[in-house]
Amino acid sequence: MAEPDAFAEYLTGYSGILADASATGRRLTRAELDSRRVLGERAAEAGLGLRAMVAAHMAETRAHRPTGNGISVDAVLAVAAQALDAFAEGYERAQRDAVRQEEAARREFVDDLLYGRSDLGLLAQRAERYGLRLSHAHAVAVASGRTGYDDGDPVPREVERALIGRFGDRSILLTTKDGRMVCIAPGHHDDVLAHFAKHAHAATDGGQVAIGRAHTGPAGVVQSYEEALNALDLAERLDLTESVLHASDLLVYPVLTRDRQAMADLVASVLGPLRQARGGAGPLLETLTAYFDAGCVAAEAARRLSLSVRALTYRLDRVRQLTGADPADPVQRYTLQTAVIGARLLDWPAKPL
Repeated sequence: MAEPDAFAEYLTGYSGILADASATGRRLTRAELDSRRVLGERAAEAGLGLRAMVAAHMAETRAHRPTGNGISVDAVLAVAAQALDAFAEGYERAQRDAVRQEEAARREFVDDLLYGRSDLGLLAQRAERYGLRLSHAHAVAVASGRTGYDDGDPVPREVERALIGRFGDRSILLTTKDGRMVCIAPGHHDDVLAHFAKHAHAATDGGQVAIGRAHTGPAGVVQSYEEALNALDLAERLDLTESVLHASDLLVYPVLTRDRQAMADLVASVLGPLRQARGGAGPLLETLTAYFDAGCVAAEAARRLSLSVRALTYRLDRVRQLTGADPADPVQRYTLQTAVIGARLLDWPAKPL
């Protein structure tokens, strides 16, 4: 609690307003109200508590309450209420401005961090304000849901409460970016990101979470973030339904698409003949996808496609006739499966190669 003398600056002119307005029963003028609002803003900027300032005003009211003839207690309290209301309005306005400035600064930091902008030394200093030590390794998890999220939305707040309740702050930064929730945690705290993934999946009503690998330094945060985003993108293109995706488990796919032209050539040469089939390449490509996803078990693939095993076998035989590659042959199967993965990554045949 601040000493009473610390409040004197923010009570300037109050006793005079109290005496003058109470004597006539008038309302406070615009200038008088504005002066109270300005003092309220200054008190907030100085870090004084509103409750303490209200107490100081009431003490000042008791100490300087006008007692002249015809001045009622109600008149004094009415003036005090107007003055306090204006003071509180200014105080709250200053607090809202401070919150907006803090949110803007935090958003700018998050943007600079995840996009690798700003001077690295300055970025590391700013990161300490949010509990991050960028000289250490960090990993990033990204959660997407059916809708987009902002920092103040109920879902991110719910997930943040779950994290803080379990781990405290522990150098964790939870934010949102482009409608997704983003959690940045020290690289050796796998339990933090696992807990985030669990609660984010539940809070987003079945959304997906991708976790990038741990890397060192500010650039490492960017790399881990991009790995998580790429994992979510792969999940969408490949229809991966796992609730939690680890970028380390999906490294084969970036390797396959690193040379896009080579992959396009493979798809065209291996799967291109499927376009000669009735209905185009789509149905047979779907059959191959289900067959490989089912571990090359015909009965399971047929169930997934709502086909009879006989119909599935016919389709696979048609693939063999058109492509010259037998899905049941282990050697030829590898080439076919790689081409099928490439087709899904390149969105063929919906898009031309």
